[in-house]
Amino acid sequence: MSIATCRVALLTYTADPLPLVYAAFRQCYHAGYVADMWPRLVRGDISEEKQADFVTRIMESGHVSPVEHVSFTFAVEGVSRALTHQLVRHRIASYSQQSQRYVDGSAFRYVLPPAIAENPRARERFETCMREIGDAYRDIKALLEADGRTGSKANEDARFVLPQAAETRIVITMNCRSLLHFFEERCCARAQWEIRNMAGKMLALCKKTLPPVFSAAGAKCERLKLCPEGKQFTCGRYPLIPRNA
Repeated sequence: MSIATCRVALLTYTADPLPLVYAAFRQCYHAGYVADMWPRLVRGDISEEKQADFVTRIMESGHVSPVEHVSFTFAVEGVSRALTHQLVRHRIASYSQQSQRYVDGSAFRYVLPPAIAENPRARERFETCMREIGDAYRDIKALLEADGRTGSKANEDARFVLPQAAETRIVITMNCRSLLHFFEERCCARAQWEIRNMAGKMLALCKKTLPPVFSAAGAKCERLKLCPEGKQFTCGRYPLIPRNA
């Protein structure tokens, strides 16, 4: 058993993402048929700078639905079940998560919250608890196997003692519009620290891959230059949205 560290990798994304987003936006405002334009786009006859400028200007107007045509797929490890319980609330998205039924949890890794890590007494108690849970899992699994419940049948019952801190691995696919909303919510200072950390890593990869769509992405206050969280929850970085706004 050991402490897990969050890692995020970009597995793949829709081919030719900028030309595709540009073509989708142009179809909304162009009298012609964008399929006739497509060969010129992929050849580079229409410069990336021109495409990026057009996409950025239209998105600034509030028209963002054409970015749904592009999706990103990430692999994530070193995150807790507590995080993925929050993550799967986001729509529209696809998730493929490591199974605690088929993967033996006898030597599970766990996520250590920073506030606990910085408190020696809390950390000692937390790590003792993780060891106790590991012992309980192995004991229960062994007892079930001795009673004839082997393999995944033992795992599926022993897993009930595993904590929310237990590490999981997950593959995530979201289209760009879902990602923009995800970043607005989870890059906010009010978001739980672990999912905010993961969102920041995902955002960095998106910005590198498709900057015209993601260069201004992040917490919604970054776009609004105002805080929508209200007086009770604001971090104070931006002025509050007026009540009569």
